[in-house]
Amino acid sequence: MDREAIGPVQKVYTRRIEAAEQGSYIEVPFDMVPEAERLHVSISVGTAQGRTAVIDLGVRDAVRLRGWSGGARREFQIGRERATPGYTPGPLEAGGWAVLLGAYRVPQEGCDVSVSITIERERPRWLKGDLHMHSVHSDGSYTLEENAAIMAELGCDFLAMTDHNTTSQNAAYPRDAAVVMIPGMEFTTNFGHSNMLGVEVPIDDFRSVDQAGVNDKLRTARERGAMIVLNHPHCDYCPWEWEFSDDFGIVEIWNGPWHEANRRTLDWWDEQLRKGRRIVAVGGSDMHRPDPYRKHAHPTTWVYGRSRTVDGILEGIDAGHVVLSWAPDGPFVSLACGDRIVGDAVADDSGRPPVILTAERLREGDAIRLISDRGVERDIAVSAADGGSAVLEWHERGRQYIRAEIWRKFEEVDRVLLAAVTNPIYFEPQEG
Repeated sequence: MDREAIGPVQKVYTRRIEAAEQGSYIEVPFDMVPEAERLHVSISVGTAQGRTAVIDLGVRDAVRLRGWSGGARREFQIGRERATPGYTPGPLEAGGWAVLLGAYRVPQEGCDVSVSITIERERPRWLKGDLHMHSVHSDGSYTLEENAAIMAELGCDFLAMTDHNTTSQNAAYPRDAAVVMIPGMEFTTNFGHSNMLGVEVPIDDFRSVDQAGVNDKLRTARERGAMIVLNHPHCDYCPWEWEFSDDFGIVEIWNGPWHEANRRTLDWWDEQLRKGRRIVAVGGSDMHRPDPYRKHAHPTTWVYGRSRTVDGILEGIDAGHVVLSWAPDGPFVSLACGDRIVGDAVADDSGRPPVILTAERLREGDAIRLISDRGVERDIAVSAADGGSAVLEWHERGRQYIRAEIWRKFEEVDRVLLAAVTNPIYFEPQEG
């Protein structure tokens, strides 16, 4: 079964509470399904006209109480990493759960309580967010709550707070944020920056003054499970001047608004791909404070993750399942070869299916480019007749990889700039 097509589990139960049950705690049992990602529960209380009932709310899993909000709430949610205040996030283990109803005040004629339960299951899908931003925990002006609220308003799924050389932000994340908050830190030296993602405390002390010290910090972060991203390596002001070692498997090729330093990194990345290095390209806004040009999720990093969780998103990045767009509502372009997508490797044999490019939210005049280790393979102008979308097939063989770019004329600056870019699909040469 296509797990992307699996919808949430939804159930509604009605429980009649009699006056004689006042003061008791009533359980409404339900089964938590395997591979659950998020639980949402809401209740409504029906009484005779003019009557009032006070029914408290909580929930237990198969082992323990997972939350209690009394009469203060009529709904809550629990995820693996975030939950409504009063409720404990964590694994949603399959088994027998129960919504808890506290019959605090019940009218003489009783009342009816409707309990609505929605369980969202883990399913792979495209998620969008920002992997590089700052807050008041370093040199940014936004609070953690403000950053999370802005990202949620943009329709994003995740953000990484990568404050400079500190991890205090990771301990202060709002527990009820609507977006996934990825632990992060920007390891900031006088000769280059790199993000350390996925671990609350990747290193204990950032201070490094030589290559050996930098190597030691990076090694420690990796040993603790952090994902290392080489940031804006060709920036005019803070480029990476340490070694470009083979350890760097993920590079920020797009930092903030598209500019010449990003172009240099894009060219460098393509050169590495031609040399056979499979480096994952990501982007980040590097947002610090209100700015007319630099904005949250500009660019947007799209990740095909197995779940809307830190682990699911980081696993998707590590696999190269990443597409970049200039904004959350900018063009989205994907590549598929059979059941393989960007970041995957495909045997380049006679039975290989064609690569299918699918693009959405295009504009007339956009240029779609397919690029391999031989250079630009296709360069197609989008017309008004395309209706904002395009589907292309590419059949050639004998390449190391194929990736896609979309270039657009932005009237605001009267320049043609990158609007979207994919990671490659790689080809394994046919043996014999």
